[in-house]
Order: sequence, then structure tokens, then C-alpha cells
Amino acid sequence: MRSHHTIGTGKVNPPAASTVEALLRAGLRLLEGSSLSPRLDTELLLARALGWDRARLFMNRDQPVAAAVAAQFIRDISARRTGRPLAHITGRREFWSLDLAVTTDVLVPRPETELLVERALLRLPADRPARVLDLGTGSGAIALAIASERPQAMVLATDQSAAALAVARANAEASGLHRVRFAAGDWFNAVDDGPFEIIVSNPPYIADAEWAGVDAELAFEPRSALAAGPDGLDALRVIAAGAPARLAPGGWLLLEHGASQGPAVRALLGAAGFGRVTTAADLAALPRVTEGQWPG
Repeated sequence: MRSHHTIGTGKVNPPAASTVEALLRAGLRLLEGSSLSPRLDTELLLARALGWDRARLFMNRDQPVAAAVAAQFIRDISARRTGRPLAHITGRREFWSLDLAVTTDVLVPRPETELLVERALLRLPADRPARVLDLGTGSGAIALAIASERPQAMVLATDQSAAALAVARANAEASGLHRVRFAAGDWFNAVDDGPFEIIVSNPPYIADAEWAGVDAELAFEPRSALAAGPDGLDALRVIAAGAPARLAPGGWLLLEHGASQGPAVRALLGAAGFGRVTTAADLAALPRVTEGQWPG
């Protein structure tokens, strides 16, 4: 969960003289206070409108920009000012070096979730087959990242949303990762395979009382992938309780969660019978991923 930031409103017009430099300045000014990364967002949106890469912006600052291109850029900046995620405007998001399609049907993959991939890869052998289950796959980011690093792994990715699975399947096809299978259903109800050496999940974990303080961008993302009851642990409870029946002896369960939920998630895994239960911190030093091993 991220901190709330101010949302900009009102009609926005392009600068009278639209050059690359003028549009960069205008975009930065408009996004200050309504984006956590106003400069980066401005550069990415202008590069997109022009069909350039970001480096070309800085080599062509004085170049005039056609009125239609400037107008498109300002429309995108205006959408960003409302809190709409950058990935929803561009339709793309990079995750673990994969270029993924993103729609309003899935969560936008976030950098902190790469820790979940890192921890899973530590538990997965690189030189022999393994079975991996990704619960609530959304865009497919976690499943596809793992599959890209472990060519011998067979990955099953599930989601209760048919629309999300369509996005994930398209991302798998575009990435050439054909060893990932997809299944529709609520958590373990979608699973007809196993046992698995690894189960991973980035489930909903925002508590009801926390909604007032979350990042405004989350209002544009599917609430079913975020909301998790009064204490934010509803989905985590279901997964921790159901994982033992699906894990191979010695297998691992790895769960992303909120920064304040480490103790509660460790308690859930301990109560379910897991050993070697630990929590790892993300790059912001926030407790983010808890894992445990099923006894072998």
C-alpha cells in the first residue's frame, strides 16, 4: 500500500508553442503534486506520443511538435493527473525485464513484487524440473517471470477473473513462454494438478479501514484484487490453510503481504504446520514476503 497523493483536475491546454522542451516543462508542472514521479511520467508519455524512446527526447529538445501529437500528450497528462496509473494509459508495464500488457482488469505489476520472484527462484532448482503454482496471477507477471528464469519448471497460474486470465494468456504468448498453463477459479478451487514444489501468491491484503489512506491509483484497479476484509488477511488465511494439501514434502509457500502484516502471516503459516518461516524485506526495507517450508 502506498501513501495518498493529490489529484489534479481541470481542463489543460497545450503550450502555445509546442516544442519538445515546452511540452516537457508543461507536463512536469502539471504533474507535480499529483504523481510520485512527475518527471519520469512526463518523459514516458511524451516519448509515447511522439513514438520515440526517451533518449531521443533529450537530443531533440528544440524540435517542434505537431499540434495533434501535443494534444494527445496533454490528454495523457490530464488522465495521469486524475490518478490513472501510467500503465493504464500506455497499456504496458515492465516487470522482471518482461514487457507486459496491462488493462483495468488486472493489478499493475509493481517493483516490490519482484522480491516474491527472487525468493521463489532461490527455492527452485535451475537444473531439474519443478512444479510451480501461482495463485491469483492477474497479468501473469509472477508466473511468467519465474518461467523465464527456470526453463524446466512447469507453471500453473490461476485467477478467478476470466478477463485477467485473458491478459495473462496474451502476455505468455507474446513472451514465448508456452510452459505456463492457466486455470480459472477461486484460489485452490482452480487447481487440478500437483503436488507443487513452490506455491506463490500476491493476494489481496488491504484491510477495510486502510482504504482512506491508499494511493489514489488503486481506485482505478480491480478492488477484488486488493480488498481482503476487516484485517486484510482474508485471502492470506485461505491460502495458508489450503497450501499444505497441494505442496510436495519439503515444498515452499511464498506470500506477498502488507508491510505491517509480517507477524500475522508468520503466525498463519506456523499454525498451518509450516517450518522455517521467515519474512524478507523489499528494497524500501519494508517486510514484504513471508515464506515457509512444508515438512518433508
